[in-house]
Amino acid sequence: MPTSPKYTAISRRKKRIRLTILSGVVLLAVITAAVVLVSGPDRPYRPGEAIKGITADLSRSLPDDFPLVTFNEVSAVSGIHFEHFWRERTIQLPEDMGSGAAWGDYNNDGWPDLFIVNMVGPVTLEEEKFQSSPARCVLYQNNGDGSFSDKTDAAGVGIQVWGMAAAWGDVDNDGWLDLFVSCYGSNRFFKNNGDGTFSERTAQSGFGASVGFWSGVCWFDYDRDGYIDLYVCGYVKFAIQDETVVTQQYNVDVPASINPSSFEPERNLLYKNSGDGTFTEVAKQAGVLNEEGRSLSVSACDFDDDGRQDLYIANDVSDNVLYRNRGDGRFEAISHEAWVADYRGAMGIATGDWDNDADKDLFITHWIAQENALYSNMHNDFNRFNPAQNPGLRFMDEADRFGLGQIALDYIGWGTSFFDYNNDGLLDLFVANGSTFQEKNNPHLLVAMQDKLFWNRGRGFGFFDVSAVSGPIFERKYVGRGAAFADYDNDGDVDIFVVNNVGPAMLLRNDGGNEKAWLKVSLQGERSNRQALGTKLRLVSGHLEQFREVGIQSSYCSQNSLVQHFGLAGISQVDLLEIEWPSGIKQTFSKIDVRQHIYVVEGSDTITTR
Repeated sequence: MPTSPKYTAISRRKKRIRLTILSGVVLLAVITAAVVLVSGPDRPYRPGEAIKGITADLSRSLPDDFPLVTFNEVSAVSGIHFEHFWRERTIQLPEDMGSGAAWGDYNNDGWPDLFIVNMVGPVTLEEEKFQSSPARCVLYQNNGDGSFSDKTDAAGVGIQVWGMAAAWGDVDNDGWLDLFVSCYGSNRFFKNNGDGTFSERTAQSGFGASVGFWSGVCWFDYDRDGYIDLYVCGYVKFAIQDETVVTQQYNVDVPASINPSSFEPERNLLYKNSGDGTFTEVAKQAGVLNEEGRSLSVSACDFDDDGRQDLYIANDVSDNVLYRNRGDGRFEAISHEAWVADYRGAMGIATGDWDNDADKDLFITHWIAQENALYSNMHNDFNRFNPAQNPGLRFMDEADRFGLGQIALDYIGWGTSFFDYNNDGLLDLFVANGSTFQEKNNPHLLVAMQDKLFWNRGRGFGFFDVSAVSGPIFERKYVGRGAAFADYDNDGDVDIFVVNNVGPAMLLRNDGGNEKAWLKVSLQGERSNRQALGTKLRLVSGHLEQFREVGIQSSYCSQNSLVQHFGLAGISQVDLLEIEWPSGIKQTFSKIDVRQHIYVVEGSDTITTR
């Protein structure tokens, strides 16, 4: 029987399809065999090993034009002598998670001072030993000459706690920074008396009622009433465990007592400022309890540019959460829609516009073998190309593409921040690293790691690891936790302070970053909150256009200086500075000289310098 032309064409097409499928199967088998040969059968990635064709292909060589800037450890010569923790760990989770530090000018002399959080010792301390512990929180006053003086006793803030985070906030807009400290146990709050001393107001303010395991905090004015509110992360519902019960992670014995998955998540807290020195806890009413998240860090930022600050929460072994501020006193969770519901072990957060495209991006530090994340905000990209079909907030993890992903596989990251360490107009990154694994031969110590510095070479290139060429400090290993950033010596470049768990703290002075021009901006709110939290700045100078938002950098259990630092490369004058306050007031200044620190008061037409 003759075959019809139609039937013949169909048969030939089927043969081509079968051949294509067969070729694909063969190719897939070859690739699979190659991967098996390289990495071994059914063998997962293990920290410390490079898998040819995967991690090795993502490595990046350092370009020849890297910045000639070094960081030198100067804590001792600057008068800072701080040791974290007292005695030996007893292998319980709270002992391993802290602590942080906060920069703030508590005496209004124009120089950033430093509050360092400490842990009194093991959580199993008897009351008598607790009281006699030398480990306490410390306040260092900046002397203005590169040195610091210990003012802890004079100020009355030398508390003995299992401390986690600290943040300065002017709760009553009187011009003096007050202090909040989060803890395992009860949080603490101190009112600044304006004379170099503080009075504890924990109970009177309404902060003392909640007992738990509290971690990262941030001040922000979520309802834009001119008074700052406070968000507090809850980690886990901890109870002392038998450290001899172990689990396995990457073939390493990990006691259940230091594994966060052993404990149920703790709720988070949102304190609304009443304006009279008292606060009301409203997390449930506002929709930000985050009951399923083991929260460690939080950043308040206007991610969608609608004039209201949103919240991003870094959760450990649970989904991260992005809460969009609806403007009616409530928030809505949009993590999955925004592509940032990141189920990894998230610790620290950096928030800033790394690619200078006018929207705020996120960098998240993670646990070992999970890579760090660089979430580029796509909001303005959608607006630029098709505003009619903008789906709302969307982020894309571009860590591997831009040199920040695979390089972190062997590290556990904590404190971090975007900051322009070489003043070229692009935001760089620092990461404090430190393990949660115990040393094999001495389980009372955690494994130390090297910190990392990443130079931003621009959108077309991404980030490069410059740690090896940025000072001997990056060759040493510590159990890093909190990191806070400020130009403590007012020389035009940003310095770093790092708190190391069960070890010495480090003040890393930036040497060489001020070779290029810079401008620093301090703001004072009038109708808006006094600290100007949530205020947006746009700076234009020559080919540079940069964007900042006050108070959005949260690091890990730490707070950066609120002075806004702009690197200006070779620019000799700022063409334009636009300021948009939370109240809606907008101000514009032009032709500003560089290499100076300027002060702007909300609604004033003049700029002052100090």
